[in-house]
Amino acid sequence: QVQFVESGGGLVQPGGSLRLSCVASASISESTMVWYRQAPGKQRELVAILNRSGVTSYIDPVKGRFIMSREIAKNTVYLQMNSLKPGDTAIYYCNSVPALPWGQGTQVTVSS
Repeated sequence: QVQFVESGGGLVQPGGSLRLSCVASASISESTMVWYRQAPGKQRELVAILNRSGVTSYIDPVKGRFIMSREIAKNTVYLQMNSLKPGDTAIYYCNSVPALPWGQGTQVTVSS
């Protein structure tokens, strides 16, 4: 069973940046990968998608601020988050499409 391990979260001031990492226990070369987030009291929402061809897409609230990328040799996907806002506060998770068991996520808190 493929497992995902997210890291890189933390506490950051508004306007700051963080880079999240997600290491998969199997190859991601043929997978569409996604980042989701879940804010307190809200449903998990899709944030970014990176397809097998390396093409990315993002939800409107993060367009121009977040960049998703991958390093196939390391079975790792990244989420570079810039110009962070308090509304970005959430637990961030990665997964593949179709979804596999979720990892523990990584907490991102944007606060002054």
